[in-house]
Amino acid sequence: MSSSVTAFVVSDIRLNGLQRVPAGTVFRALPVTVGDDVDSRTISNAARALFRTRYFQDVELGRDGDALIVTVVERPTIGKITIKGNDSIATEDLTQGLQSSGLVEGGIFERGTLENIRMELERQYVAQGRYSAKIEAEVEPLPQNRVDLVVRIKEGKAAKIKGITIVGNTLFDDDTLLNLFKLKPSHWSSWYSNDDRYSREKLAADLEQLRSHYLDSGYLNFDISSVQVAISPDKEGLYITLSLDEGDQFTVNSVKLAGEIPVDQAPFKKLITVKENQIFSRRLVTETEEALTRSLGVHGFAFARVTAVPEPAGAKGRVNITFLIEPKNRTSVRRINFSGNTRTQDEVLRREMRQMEGGVSNSEQIEQSTVRLNRLGFFREVNVERTPVPGSDDLVDLNYSVEELPSGTVTASIGFSQSVGLILGGSLSQDNFMGSGNRVDLTLNRSDTRQQYNFAFNNPYYTIDGVSRGFNLYYSASNFDSSDITNYSVDTFGGDMSVSYPLSEISRLRFGGGVEKNALSSGELPAFEVGQFLRNEGNEFVNLKGSIGWVQSALNHGLLPTRGWSQSLTLQSTLPGSDLLFYKLGYSGQRFWGLPGGLSLRASGQLGYGGPIGSTTDLPFYENYYGGGFSSVRGYRDNTLGPRSLRGSNYDPVGGDVLVEGSVAVLFPLPFIKDQRTLRSSLFFDVGNVFSTDCSSSIDVESGLPVTVNCFRPSIDNLRYSVGVGLTWITPIGPLTFSLAKALKVEEYDEPQIFQFSVGTPF
Repeated sequence: MSSSVTAFVVSDIRLNGLQRVPAGTVFRALPVTVGDDVDSRTISNAARALFRTRYFQDVELGRDGDALIVTVVERPTIGKITIKGNDSIATEDLTQGLQSSGLVEGGIFERGTLENIRMELERQYVAQGRYSAKIEAEVEPLPQNRVDLVVRIKEGKAAKIKGITIVGNTLFDDDTLLNLFKLKPSHWSSWYSNDDRYSREKLAADLEQLRSHYLDSGYLNFDISSVQVAISPDKEGLYITLSLDEGDQFTVNSVKLAGEIPVDQAPFKKLITVKENQIFSRRLVTETEEALTRSLGVHGFAFARVTAVPEPAGAKGRVNITFLIEPKNRTSVRRINFSGNTRTQDEVLRREMRQMEGGVSNSEQIEQSTVRLNRLGFFREVNVERTPVPGSDDLVDLNYSVEELPSGTVTASIGFSQSVGLILGGSLSQDNFMGSGNRVDLTLNRSDTRQQYNFAFNNPYYTIDGVSRGFNLYYSASNFDSSDITNYSVDTFGGDMSVSYPLSEISRLRFGGGVEKNALSSGELPAFEVGQFLRNEGNEFVNLKGSIGWVQSALNHGLLPTRGWSQSLTLQSTLPGSDLLFYKLGYSGQRFWGLPGGLSLRASGQLGYGGPIGSTTDLPFYENYYGGGFSSVRGYRDNTLGPRSLRGSNYDPVGGDVLVEGSVAVLFPLPFIKDQRTLRSSLFFDVGNVFSTDCSSSIDVESGLPVTVNCFRPSIDNLRYSVGVGLTWITPIGPLTFSLAKALKVEEYDEPQIFQFSVGTPF
């Protein structure tokens, strides 16, 4: 840079050395124009101004007569950044980190760029606990004053926690406090849980958990005075040391409300769970804040704030708690907007709304609307955001965003199932037909055991107030000679109609009626019970059927729920004028509980009982309950549990008139999979069996064998048990379900089966 220039008046400015930087950029940055008086000081300031643009690695200003000569050497631009050797962190994530530091392709390359790259990438690896990671960056010159950067990474091993030491704790022992932490010193299952992998975020969460434990126990002045993280010389081990100052325990002296309380105070005060003379608990304080805020939200104060203010009382170890109420303005809902529903019509979402446009905002109704959308089973995720209307302090918009799931399939298929063999067919199955919310099923299938043709339609909003109506027409020809059921065939043709009425947000009452014709035939050697029934009752029946059912569902999602409960009670019966008079009564229910660590507990059960009406007939054998397989007791072959009837010298499953089944499962997230919303994995314990209230003790005259075996009245001693692991995956072709199960009780006629799979039956 030249600065010893005699003062002169600039008559012209000439630029030398520009390659990629536009001349206009230089002239805008240059604090000198034609006609200006310049001297050495002006020239120096002009050079500094050009350097500050960061476009140039060298700038020289000189004079040619009265012309100002500006000569520059441009910095090269970054053509491409290539990252190699990274396995634990995705290239996209590393690139985003570089971009946040201003290092992007097409940017200016400076001498400090390589060091900046190294420091930024090392920062990202240190955040993962990889302290031994090494970063090397190389520069490859290119034509037109450009460079490529190649970053080579040696990630090293993630440092593992070797020990966590707590100092200063006298009130709680080390084990009690360490059990609060998600971070653990390395142990036998750390390879799966990765709970020995250090990160600042995880440690911060554990420290907050530790702080909450003391505050919930009344130690208001608790403090973590220091946190030290020591790295072993090989940078593969970490030692964490915490120093605590526990302080004194506090008792609640008084509780009061302050601020503006715009609702009736009597029920409002009942929401306060913090009581006088109670050990102080931050958990109870937080619960009270949330309950009071929700109550205000129900009354239209969408942006209300409730803040607990603890203040020392006069006596030592006593604290006064004041809940400060800031209701702000009561708000009304201007509009309800939906986004993300590319297939589902707005009307389908809008009819689930319990919060109305133009009404006072109600947090319970808004939340109930969200729950109802989730229960449809059309969406992977539903979120709602309350957005204040610009220019108004008493209006909000509700913006619901949804992420749609595949709601059905259209298939032409050839396949195989464990229970029915080779399958040829086609089907149209839509829970959300053309985005209307209606369910349509059209099925045409042929397998080794069954021909099935079915059309079903259900409109969940046949009326505007939620009365549903459905139709079903079906024909099937079944030959169970090739299945796990006894040898007979049945041709069934029928149709029915059903309606259901909402009783509440979670309850419905269902009615159904229809007609069904059955034509039965047996093989050359039918099972004893089948042959006896056909001899006594004939082989063709036309039955009028009616049903009534009560259903409740408070599940948090229509597919793969993790919270809530559901149950149903259904009575099915043939009606006067039918060839056979019988009924079936069934109950099913399930409940979910949340567990720590992202786990859920599911308990489910199913009961069924069927019998004759009057004394004209028994429950027809083809209406019997069967057990074993999916939706029953896994670990046993489909339909093989329960009573068996003599056929030749063998015994075939014929089912029974009593069904008892139950299951307890722990649902857990699969490791290494980020999106768990369409997956469910579980460890399960199944129990159940099929029983009969009319077990025959007859002996077959020809063979001398009992005509029925494995036939019991309902009893705990004759239940079957299994344990195993299961997986359901929601795919565009329907739910795929797999299980590996071990039958724990295997008697003479039981048929255990370890691996089972199904398409279309989630557990």
